[in-house]
Amino acid sequence: MYVEKIPNRSSTPTVLVRESKRDGDKIIKTTIANITGFPKPIIEGLRILFRGGTAVKSIEDAFDVKSNKPHGHVAAVLGVMKQLGMAELIAPRNSRFRRLVLGMIAARVLAPASKLTTSAMLDARTAPNTLNEELGLKCVDEDDLYDAMDALVARKTEIECRLATRHLAEGSMVLYDVSSSYVEGGTGGVCHLWP
Repeated sequence: MYVEKIPNRSSTPTVLVRESKRDGDKIIKTTIANITGFPKPIIEGLRILFRGGTAVKSIEDAFDVKSNKPHGHVAAVLGVMKQLGMAELIAPRNSRFRRLVLGMIAARVLAPASKLTTSAMLDARTAPNTLNEELGLKCVDEDDLYDAMDALVARKTEIECRLATRHLAEGSMVLYDVSSSYVEGGTGGVCHLWP
């Protein structure tokens, strides 16, 4: 069975519940009921049922809401980070350290803030979006972020080498920003460059 809408030139279309059978090369349609006067939601419900769908009394009955946190922007940022292979650049294996660094990078793109605010954004108890769930971080505080940053600095050369291997070839030109650096001089001719 199926619902068929039959157009009428000068009036509203006729809506029928029909059944079709094959008789040799011919298809024979049989009208089961005229449901033209039924409300549109009932007609659509019948159409769904006849196609093998499920009818529910209300939309609330159809879903169990587990979370209503925003997710689209989180999925977009994490998707781009995945395409760029950022996780493997930070650390070869999945670890809490790697997920914290990815979380800080994503949080910086989504809503730049202090480490205290970022830790609240990444903590399961106070997360305003799905970033914590996607990264599987659970409890996060600002000390976790500072520890991850310390570990990140310790791996700086290793990460730079991975980036160079991935993106540079012999004779490549590298441009970098030194606008936030300054030079200090002293007696004795020794200069220090501070980033």
